[in-house]
Amino acid sequence: MPNHIIGLAFEDLIRRFAEQSNETAGEHYTPRDVVRLMAALIFTGEEKELSKPGKVITIYDPACGTGGMLSIGSDYVKENINSEIKAHLFGQELNPVTFAICKADILLQNEGKDPEGIKGGEKENDKASTLSNDQHADKKFDYIISNPPYGVEWKKDKEVVEHEAERGLAGRFGAGLPRISDGQFLFIQHAISKFRPKADGGSNAAIITNGSPLFTGDAGGGESEIRRWILESDLLEAIIAMPEQLFFNTGIATYVWIFSNRKDAERKGKVQLVDARKIRTQLRRNLGAKRYEINEENAKEILKLYSEFKANERCKIFLNTEFAYREITIQRPLRLKFEITDDSLSRLKEHKDFMNDRPSKKSGEKGEAENKAWRKLRAVIYEILENMRKNVYMSRAEFLKKLEAEARKQEVKIANKTLKTIWQEI
Repeated sequence: MPNHIIGLAFEDLIRRFAEQSNETAGEHYTPRDVVRLMAALIFTGEEKELSKPGKVITIYDPACGTGGMLSIGSDYVKENINSEIKAHLFGQELNPVTFAICKADILLQNEGKDPEGIKGGEKENDKASTLSNDQHADKKFDYIISNPPYGVEWKKDKEVVEHEAERGLAGRFGAGLPRISDGQFLFIQHAISKFRPKADGGSNAAIITNGSPLFTGDAGGGESEIRRWILESDLLEAIIAMPEQLFFNTGIATYVWIFSNRKDAERKGKVQLVDARKIRTQLRRNLGAKRYEINEENAKEILKLYSEFKANERCKIFLNTEFAYREITIQRPLRLKFEITDDSLSRLKEHKDFMNDRPSKKSGEKGEAENKAWRKLRAVIYEILENMRKNVYMSRAEFLKKLEAEARKQEVKIANKTLKTIWQEI
């Protein structure tokens, strides 16, 4: 049986295993059609360089799972650009089972080469976590392609991540830290930290996420500061909104981010947004939650929108600065106009403290005396307010000053609680 047939059969077994296993929430097997599109996106425009004789490249996935992105990325270059190219594959995977499958897949799909580039597989003691234990710490890569976990907390990595963030941009997480419940932006920063310097040729990356990194976080917060750093560093080429229901075990909306530190001149200082949500083909039979695929024609259409770099109904191009804003809280002093009208007097007279006689807690003559005094004060208040009808008072202080002055003329004192009821109703 030919190797590629065995490879396809093995890939289907991997898919079935990933679909049926009890995966951690947010960990998803990435379908082959999605990976091929991501590979096409990061290799587009690189054809001249990749076609050189004896060309050697490195491809890296910091959350490599079963290794599909690495093997498909390598296959894409060999099948479409340079059949003689040598692609060294590197990855890191936390789960020991998928780590083992990845090793086997690399052996099978890549003719037995590079299995030592895959690190990890020690989930129980967390030594395999890319965030807290980068096992490729001394390496930079030409191409990075990844689907990091969605909405998975990084509490176990917190101590190491925060310590590295204190190093600023000399570390991997200097741009900022996202909320503890979602580590996607940590994987994005980690991937960017693996870029070769521009003087050494630079790097490209394609990373697929859910909507959280796009929309989570207020201005000045962790996520916002990370987005700000990405834009100010001019590292973001494009964001492509993908169709829903592409994955086997989730129907959520996803987005492919294209990063590069070697942008073409026309892309510098700009970000391209591509709406590919309706560019899809329905499957004859659903595969779990997967109802649609990106077939060859769909992929060509999306790739054309991206590579042509022209604004149209499905493609928008913005300057980096158009995404920048500051959130400012404006606090204004309370401004109320006080005018005594029939309506405002009616509201006051209908208030529970004014509607009835205020019963005294005292009994006998003393209690009756207090009730009589209240009825007299209430009548004086109504008289004062009637006399104040002709004026409009532009502040509470002005209104209360006039009211208390008129009360003194009548030789009465209005309690603070009663004053508050009056100004609130007027």
